[in-house]
Amino acid sequence: MFPFFFDPTMILLIPALVLALWAQTRVKAVFARYSTVGSRRGVTAASAARALLDRFGLSDVPVGRVSGNLTDHYDPRKKSLSLSDSVYSSSSIAAIGVAAHEVGHAIQDSVNYSPLKIRNAIVPVVGIGSSMAFPLFFIGLLFRGQALMDLGILLFLGVIVFHLVTLPVEFDASNRALKALGDTGLLSMDEIGGAGAVLKAASWTYVAATVMAFAQMIRLLFLRGMYGNRD
Repeated sequence: MFPFFFDPTMILLIPALVLALWAQTRVKAVFARYSTVGSRRGVTAASAARALLDRFGLSDVPVGRVSGNLTDHYDPRKKSLSLSDSVYSSSSIAAIGVAAHEVGHAIQDSVNYSPLKIRNAIVPVVGIGSSMAFPLFFIGLLFRGQALMDLGILLFLGVIVFHLVTLPVEFDASNRALKALGDTGLLSMDEIGGAGAVLKAASWTYVAATVMAFAQMIRLLFLRGMYGNRD
């Protein structure tokens, strides 16, 4: 009988949920800690981003402001960098580290970093696939449609690939950021340690998302094996 009200495979997600909760809590705590520590040079995150971009020949990449908290991002389509309200005007070590990380993505884009190119290329497909994977799978599960279940699993494989590609993209951006901050002297060595702590904490959110994606895949495979072949 299909467990409509209780799905025992949800237990498989608990470790990933715990890791995700821990990662989110840690990144907020570490960011809050170093947000109170100002850089010795007193430059703002926006100014630091502008200086780093210019240093790498990316003077045509604008640095804008976006609302929200930790909504910082680099848009490879518009070739623009956006810093959140909590980062843009701040001169804290945390803010400068986050800004430098986004510059790292801009540098990746300028040198045609392969993992970034792959991620950008599959984003539209993954977006569609991720929105359809679970509905198709569970419709197939409800009506014993094995083909729909298999299609849902196949579409969700795209999500797995996306997360696997995202990990090296994010780690590499952080490494580029810390090296650039050291080379330019925007942060001293001990300050770079603080920025590195912020970026390391942030990296755990991507690790947690990847673990969650794998846990979801294992859950789908379990359900497929448990109910897919029953009459």
